[in-house]
Amino acid sequence: MRNKEIWLISDTHFSHSNILKFTDDNGELIRGKLFDTVEQMNECMLDNWNSVVKPGDKVYHLGDVFMGDKETFIKLWKKLHGTKNLILGNHDDAKFFARHELVAKIQMWRMFPELGLMLTHVPIHESGLRRGSPTDETAPMLLNIHGHIHQNPSPTEHHRCVCVEQINYTPINIEELRVK
Repeated sequence: MRNKEIWLISDTHFSHSNILKFTDDNGELIRGKLFDTVEQMNECMLDNWNSVVKPGDKVYHLGDVFMGDKETFIKLWKKLHGTKNLILGNHDDAKFFARHELVAKIQMWRMFPELGLMLTHVPIHESGLRRGSPTDETAPMLLNIHGHIHQNPSPTEHHRCVCVEQINYTPINIEELRVK
């Protein structure tokens, strides 16, 4: 029998049609070079998600889940495998997710001290990643798994971005990120 697994993903922006027009610093389309329509983007992320996440698994979505028609989103969201937990992003409506029982938990952050991980939407300051005192520069560091910055590089070696643009639009297994 297969163990339940934990998966991470951020900034799916399901149904956000305007995101297809976003460009990088060089003026190149980011998602728009891969997807012609928001429906194509949604379908790709749904297929990728269900290709790795199994029904009994747990998923932490690190925020900015969707923008657009709520009823369309609910239908799509219910097709995604796994028990979903939300680390609240700056574009998420916690009341909407709670009212429609779309996630098991809504949190601002989640620590996995046994794995050396801190999950957030926005990358947090490095001083907040020290185990023990924030001023003890010899203290071991947690790895901040975050979203929010899309295709941009994480601020330090103690940060790892799981925005869809950086993980091939597919949830990543938590075991690939754990601090040894």
